[in-house]
Amino acid sequence: MRSRMLRSAGKFGHNRLNAAGYILVGGASSRFGSDKAFAEIGGKTMAGRMVDVLRGVMVHGVWLIGNAVKYRDLGAECIPDLWPGEGPLGGILTALRHTASLPRFETSDYNLIISCDLPFLNLKWLEELLFRAFESDAQVVVPQSAVGLEPLCAVWRTDALSAVQREFARGLRKVTQAMKQLPMEVLDESLWKRFDSDNRLFSNMNTPADYEEARRVLEDKERRAEPWTPKFDQGAKKFTKRD
Repeated sequence: MRSRMLRSAGKFGHNRLNAAGYILVGGASSRFGSDKAFAEIGGKTMAGRMVDVLRGVMVHGVWLIGNAVKYRDLGAECIPDLWPGEGPLGGILTALRHTASLPRFETSDYNLIISCDLPFLNLKWLEELLFRAFESDAQVVVPQSAVGLEPLCAVWRTDALSAVQREFARGLRKVTQAMKQLPMEVLDESLWKRFDSDNRLFSNMNTPADYEEARRVLEDKERRAEPWTPKFDQGAKKFTKRD
């Protein structure tokens, strides 16, 4: 997979891909009751977990988009949202503007932009999503699930900036509607289902109950995946897992 992506998109030094990674933080979280970016699973904040996943994809850089003071200690630099309170489209536009403003040797043609409250996103799926974007002529590549487009897990071309900015200035705020103003490629279930072993790939954390379920599932999965060091039980005359 990695070599296929590098052939498609080219690469920067040290095998970094021609893509920037952004995590949207700071949504209203009204039903959740607290800031989802700071919710912990497996001893790490949701924002921190998403930073780790994007770095695993080997994008050229990873940034948070939100309040630069509030989110300064979550594992990546936080770029101030230029339109706070205007919803995720303002954050997406901020991300595109940030990439476009970088020096030539640091900028990227693609932007993988995700929300911080998608705990079941995984490295293999995000690699596949980027590969599909690299192979596409579309300015935005987005998966579609049974509930519709999944706009907070998508790849946006940097050259979509002017069109997104124009629609935003006209008052458009819904991300899916902004996507429909661009050349768009939709990835259906046949392209992402194999990365969804838990049937939860795009499940987000809207409520405390959603969070508790995500924490239960992921912490159990991570415990089972931990390598174990054997110890010899003299009484049972066999090796057992060390505490």
